[in-house]
Parts: sequence; C-alpha cells; structure tokens
Amino acid sequence: MEQQAQQPIERIQENLLARSERRLLNWICARMPAWVTPDMLTFIGMVGAFLVFAGYVASNLGDRWLWVAIAGYIVQWFGDSTDGSLARFRKIERPRYGYFLDHSCDGLATTLVVVGIGLTPYVTLEVALVGLAGYLLLSIHAFLSVRVLGELKLSYLNAGPTELRFLLITLTLAMVYFGTGPGLFGRVNGFDVFVAFVGAVLIALFVLQTWVTARRLAREEPSRNTEWRARR
Repeated sequence: MEQQAQQPIERIQENLLARSERRLLNWICARMPAWVTPDMLTFIGMVGAFLVFAGYVASNLGDRWLWVAIAGYIVQWFGDSTDGSLARFRKIERPRYGYFLDHSCDGLATTLVVVGIGLTPYVTLEVALVGLAGYLLLSIHAFLSVRVLGELKLSYLNAGPTELRFLLITLTLAMVYFGTGPGLFGRVNGFDVFVAFVGAVLIALFVLQTWVTARRLAREEPSRNTEWRARR
C-alpha cells in the first residue's frame, strides 16, 4: 500500500524578532560548511540545553556559574534555530523525521532549562514546574493544531522561543545582580513571583487558544445531532 503524502504544515510565526532572526539565520546557513548537517546542529542545541541545566544547578556553589547557563542559552539558540533552517535552505527537508526529532528535543530541552531554574537557590522547584506546565500545555496546543488545522503556531502575544530565551537570560542576569535575598516582596522571593506569573500567563494562553480553536472547528464542523434526531 502506498503511503499517503503528508499535507504541508503552515508555520505561523508572528514574534517581534521573526524577520530579523530569519535574515540572520539565512546569512548563517549560506556560510555553513558543507560537512555540517541539520542533525549535528540539533545535537549542538541539546548540548546547549545541558549547559543551561548544569550552570543553574552549579549556581548553588556560586553565582558565577550562572554565566555558564547564559552561554548555554546562546549555544542552544544556535543549534535549535539553525537545524531546520539549514535543511530548508539546502532543500533537504525530511518533514516527518525533522518534525518528530525537533519537537522531541524541544520538550527535553525545555524540561532541562525549567527544572534547572527550579534547582537554583533563586527559584522554588514547585514554582518552576508551574512555568514548565504552562509551556508544555502550549506545546500540546501547537501539536494538536497541526493535526486538526494543518497549522503550526510558533508564537503567542508576539513572542516566540527566541523572545523567551531573552526573557530567561534577563532573569538569569537579575539573579547575578540581586542575589538570593528576599528582595522587594519580603519573605516571598521576587524570582518566584516572576516565574509563577509567567507560568500563569502561559496556562491562561492555553485555555484561551483552546477555546478559540474549538469555536473555529465547531463552525467548520457544525453539530449533526439535530440531523440525527430528524432521521429517527
């Protein structure tokens, strides 16, 4: 039996840095050595995620280790952003393989980053897991949208993975600057408040996007219950 041709996926990317980042990625891909492959770049991205995790965990020994986490974000951005870009630039895409591997690695990388934040002396692990839950819920929504709409939504509120990395780098720099004191919120750590707020926003976005998508699908597939009752 012949395998059905996979329908093309429409990538929806409306984040603030999308155009500038695309120009930069095209410039990088045009100068990438021939021996560099998309799989190698995916591996580099995962190395970056492990660097972020290691830097955060080691920050229990001193805040200088947070610079390792910041360097890890740069490495992770490079690998994660250029692997698919290089495949598309060279026109050597493997849609199913690339989609599966890229998003599997994204899930693991996100878990490493957020759990790493929760293992620092700056953020409580339980609070960090709220942020992780919000991110993974939005990821689930994106994957479901691919199945039911043929659309892969890569940004929300004009922010995507790159903007999120900038936000996390800023958070990490704040850790270096402010230290582990209680800060402006008294006994409640300001970093906990910030991470919990981001997690709550992500969860709220998931609920809103689920409602919007469900209404869209309901219009495209109206209920047939009345028709069924008429036939009885």
